[in-house]
Amino acid sequence: MAQLVRELMTDHPVTLSGDTPVHEAARMMRNQEIGSVLVLDGAEVCGIVTDRDIVVRGLADRADLSGCSLREVCSERLVTASPNEEAGNAIARMREHAVRRIAVLEDGRPVGMLSIGDAAMERDPNSALGTISAAPANT
Repeated sequence: MAQLVRELMTDHPVTLSGDTPVHEAARMMRNQEIGSVLVLDGAEVCGIVTDRDIVVRGLADRADLSGCSLREVCSERLVTASPNEEAGNAIARMREHAVRRIAVLEDGRPVGMLSIGDAAMERDPNSALGTISAAPANT
């Protein structure tokens, strides 16, 4: 039987409003040892922001991020998956769109996040990516 996205994903993704200041999201990422948060417009997922987005779209363009919100630095091109779809299909979509993580949505609401690291730890745990992904965070 094929493996499902729900078997690989990380449950309970962190979500923040698009109006959230970037520095609050960065603090949350640090405290929870995560590299991304989903961005909401009301109850709807409208994007994703990664630690790299904060650097490339935030710090690289501004000396001061105090007035910068997640809406200004997030990726609005969101690739998603269903928790009940075959993991192989979701991973193929990640490859097709060249993204490292996808939001897992059920009835339009976020229920998880699937990363290439999650897939590597499950499917090829002895690979370099699987080993690195399973290691404790460098904090």
